[in-house]
Amino acid sequence: MRYPAVIFDMDGTVLNTLEDLLTSLNLTLDEFGLPRRDLGEMRHFVGNGMRYQIECGAGPGIPPEKIDRMLPVYVKNYAVHGAEKTRPYEGVPEMIRRLRAAGCKTAVVSNKNDAAVRRLADLYFPGLFDVSVGEREGIRKKPAPDSVNEVLQKLGVSRQEAVYVGDSEVDIQTAENAGLDLIAVGWGFRTREELLESGAKRIFSSPEEVEAFLLGRQDQGS
Repeated sequence: MRYPAVIFDMDGTVLNTLEDLLTSLNLTLDEFGLPRRDLGEMRHFVGNGMRYQIECGAGPGIPPEKIDRMLPVYVKNYAVHGAEKTRPYEGVPEMIRRLRAAGCKTAVVSNKNDAAVRRLADLYFPGLFDVSVGEREGIRKKPAPDSVNEVLQKLGVSRQEAVYVGDSEVDIQTAENAGLDLIAVGWGFRTREELLESGAKRIFSSPEEVEAFLLGRQDQGS
């Protein structure tokens, strides 16, 4: 085993949340009289937190005070619709179970609000994460290292003992800011080309490849 601890991003890494995020965003845009968005657009809104998703969805020229009013509506809509079409990526729960069986500690971090992160982790990965951390007061959103630092403290591991697994440029920056090694995955919300342009050195195409690397059965991603 290469690392005693593995920290996963949530959206686009362990869970495909895109359709439920889009539904929740579009209901919010409807309420404020703004045009709806599509899945292709939503794919690029995800990664920097819920406020950023609203800013992108609302479009340029929307004053910050209106975004302030839209945010709690979006959070409310997502609390209602956030688990309708969301599903774990194929092979991810099995990978995490095998990593834990090998003695690895596991955690998930996200730029969603903390309550949503905990709810989705408990719903889709019961008992599979030692720690789940989202954005809340005192925890800055990624790429700030706050959520990763909290996980390291709770797991009782050093930066050298942990690896960060994610699917976006935000995750690449988060790993760098936290001083962790990175595994980039190619099944999420960014293309392989986008990941390479953002500085990814290792890109894995399946959970099985990630597992093989982490357990020392494979040297690197492709």
